[in-house]
Amino acid sequence: MATSLHNLSDYDLTKVPDASNMCFGIVVSEWNPEVTGALLEGTVKTLEKYGTLNENIHVKTVPGSFELVYGAHQMILNGGYDAVIILGCVIRGETPHFDYICQGVTNGIAQLNSKSEIPIVYGLLTTNDQQQAFDRCGGKYGNKGDECAIVAIKMAKF
Repeated sequence: MATSLHNLSDYDLTKVPDASNMCFGIVVSEWNPEVTGALLEGTVKTLEKYGTLNENIHVKTVPGSFELVYGAHQMILNGGYDAVIILGCVIRGETPHFDYICQGVTNGIAQLNSKSEIPIVYGLLTTNDQQQAFDRCGGKYGNKGDECAIVAIKMAKF
């Protein structure tokens, strides 16, 4: 569903399981920090809202979005997580770099999901401009971080 038709922060509260006994890994890109920081804040607040203890939310940073796959893989190897969430933002530029990064991260996360015992939640914003990113990290379309937290909780209970 297009984001313009659905606020990323809207969900049915009655369908979200209790997360008080869950542990989550979050890998966040340092690139576009004003966006990824807001995504991280939304993710953590929503996990805590559903009972996840702060000490059971482990955050690691990576330099850019392409490195999110490696970071998620390392968290899987370290173990102890019910789900891992990746958060990043790639904004289209003047070269095909955008396409390569988005495709590489998407394929890498899909591959990890197919082989892992735990879910890897895809929280990579792929936008045409910075305003679209701001609209999706707490702006008029809500916060993709909220959505990622809900997905992680639900998939951990899957």
